[in-house]
Amino acid sequence: MTNSLLLLGALAAAAVGLWAWRSRFPVSFWYGVGFPVRAVLVCLSWHHVASGTKLTRKRRRWRYTLDAVPLADIATREASAVFRHKRGLRRVDVEHAPRLGLPRPTRLGWRIRVRLHDGQVPADYEKAAEGIAHAWRVHSVRVVDVAPGRVTLWATLRDPLTDIAVTPETGELLRVRPGKLENGADWIIDFRTVPHWLNAGATQSGKSNLANAIIKGLAPQPVALVGFDLKGGVEFTPYAPRLSALATSRAECRTLLDDLVRLVTDRMALCRTHGARNVWRLPEHLRPVPVVVLVDEVAELFLMADKSEKDDVTRTGTALLRVAQLGRAFAVHLIVCGQRIGSDLGPGVTALRSQLSGRVCHRVNDPETANMTLGDMDPAALDAARAIPAETPGVCVVAGQDGAWHRARSVYVSEEAAESAARDHAHLAPAWHDLTGTTLTADPGIPDAA
Repeated sequence: MTNSLLLLGALAAAAVGLWAWRSRFPVSFWYGVGFPVRAVLVCLSWHHVASGTKLTRKRRRWRYTLDAVPLADIATREASAVFRHKRGLRRVDVEHAPRLGLPRPTRLGWRIRVRLHDGQVPADYEKAAEGIAHAWRVHSVRVVDVAPGRVTLWATLRDPLTDIAVTPETGELLRVRPGKLENGADWIIDFRTVPHWLNAGATQSGKSNLANAIIKGLAPQPVALVGFDLKGGVEFTPYAPRLSALATSRAECRTLLDDLVRLVTDRMALCRTHGARNVWRLPEHLRPVPVVVLVDEVAELFLMADKSEKDDVTRTGTALLRVAQLGRAFAVHLIVCGQRIGSDLGPGVTALRSQLSGRVCHRVNDPETANMTLGDMDPAALDAARAIPAETPGVCVVAGQDGAWHRARSVYVSEEAAESAARDHAHLAPAWHDLTGTTLTADPGIPDAA
């Protein structure tokens, strides 16, 4: 009796200790207890899971079998309980599960490499990912790090995008941190690595919030911000103190785009004079100020009411495309936003899309916009974008930084916070005249800083 009480007391103390460890130090508990237990369960149950998700393959193997053959009872002419056992080697069909590597822990789950059977492709595992996630009792399973004959399964225990708390500022030039990726890592937008971005999303999907986060992250940096706001200026006018130029009409957009093309041409000549392939190879005292151009509702640049606007639209679209094609080497970067982005807007939109290697797709109202944003990259990314629910603003699918796609969520940045950052860092906004040597002929929507 005493021994039983001592055993129960020890078990209770161990349970309380594990509970306290998990509550106070969840990270060390996961690596010390949670992950080893999960790893053992994954390895022991893998054959069953693979069979249920149709990832196994039957192979003919020699097996030593012992078959029971019933004998007839001569006296009664009925089946007898007496059996004759026949032993021997036979070739039988045996189900084989794909071979697993060793599970490796992550902060939110684990990664495990799988060797594909002959004839299998990564798409087979993408189709089975939801079934594997249910079998492993995790939030999601993603197929990543595809290599010839192998894939890596990334299991995530919980959704890391439910609560995002980061600051957009990184302290590094042309780098912002707008939110988090689904693997728990920071979502970094580095314009020197991926110079141009396409940001698509319906109303209330988080598209404008992402623009706020980018503005707040870039405001303290020594860069020039330029805005194209064809909603009459309602989106970007509150950030006017930090903008070097702002266009709010078709005529102003045309003038501002002409200035940007001239700016790129001048920087091209500067690099040619000093034998540099791009502005980053110039001496620091000659290096021009980086320019980040934000375009809101890009469809308005390509829409025309009648044929009389065709030449104007063509000129505007050509100028924007030239900036996208030439801007990377000369520190002119684009962020193109829109609710509706489709090939029906004209060939200029498709050509522009091909230059925007960074893609962000929030919840959209039509499949064509999602297809234009992600359809040329990965069908699985397109499916993930179409599955974004309306009640999760800020959630999006991101592609571009590392060549893969991720679910991500931007941190909430209120308009008041972005406006405050614009006012606090207004002294960092270079005058448009100092950048281009010209003054906008059309009213840019803000007073000329010169």
